[in-house]
Amino acid sequence: MFDWIVSLIDKAGYVGIALLMLLENVFPPIPSELIMPLAGFSAAKGTLSFTGVVLAGTIGSLAGAYFWFLIGRWIGPKRLKRFAARHGRWLTMHPDEVDQARVFFARHQGLALFFGRLIPTIRSLISVPAGVNCIPISTFLLWSSLGTALWTVFLAGAGYLLESQYERVSGWLNPISNVVFAALVVWYVYRAIRFKAPEAIERA
Repeated sequence: MFDWIVSLIDKAGYVGIALLMLLENVFPPIPSELIMPLAGFSAAKGTLSFTGVVLAGTIGSLAGAYFWFLIGRWIGPKRLKRFAARHGRWLTMHPDEVDQARVFFARHQGLALFFGRLIPTIRSLISVPAGVNCIPISTFLLWSSLGTALWTVFLAGAGYLLESQYERVSGWLNPISNVVFAALVVWYVYRAIRFKAPEAIERA
């Protein structure tokens, strides 16, 4: 995968960066922690401009986020509540908790989107609840753009400063990604173990 990423950026430039960042959001195994530092290194060599690298990365990443936002819109709160009623254990959520989550997200949607786009693993998932909760597209694009731009500036800037050692950025951030992923798995398992079906709650 590394050779493919390097080859695409070398051959396609800004378009390649945008495409890779789009795919990174749709298929999380493709790491932005490698794409953008490499693009920043290319800017340091003078092959590409730093501003162009950041714009391309931001646009591609935002396009991928918008894809998941549309998936969330398609699911919608009604479909999610029906799924929770039938398969709540898999979702670890009761139908009434869907409404509670919507209230929370409505109150903190801007901060949730902005900071969610800055956290590895979470940044690829945060767009789904945003879509499910049917927040305005303008709000989604505004806060997602701000968070995404800051993320791409950080990664590209690190690659620009480190130059040929840009791969160290991925080494620094991978442990964070692993911790976040592990925390999500632990949270899910805990919720699944503690979950009680509505019928069980009524009998309790």
